[in-house]
Amino acid sequence: MRVLLPPGWTNPIGYANGIDVDAGRLVFIAGQVGWNAAQVFESDALVPQFEQALRNVLDVLAEAGGRPHHVCRMTAYCVDRPGYLAARAELGAVWRRLMGRHYPAMSLVFVADLLDHPARIELEATAVLPRIPD
Repeated sequence: MRVLLPPGWTNPIGYANGIDVDAGRLVFIAGQVGWNAAQVFESDALVPQFEQALRNVLDVLAEAGGRPHHVCRMTAYCVDRPGYLAARAELGAVWRRLMGRHYPAMSLVFVADLLDHPARIELEATAVLPRIPD
């Protein structure tokens, strides 16, 4: 996996502009919200929901044998732009604790609502794992 940064571009903060992958096994992870394994929200707050949603992404990825550094793309859908902007430092700390310094290609979209109430954020991801030897 190679991070793509065109010549003369400033390094992005907290994401990659693009990722070049010699494809192995593709893992597509559906949108994960901040509920636990029993589909119960333990918090209405953005940061704990983000942490749980990211843990959920990583748990699904682990089921395929993947690790955080295999994630090549992630999209976040958030219902609270002011809350997100105010919590950026805390969200970054959660990211680094769970993902390390690995930053995939990412998009963040602010939306009016999410299906699973009281979800404040939803994360979906694509990962590329090494091929399984024949």
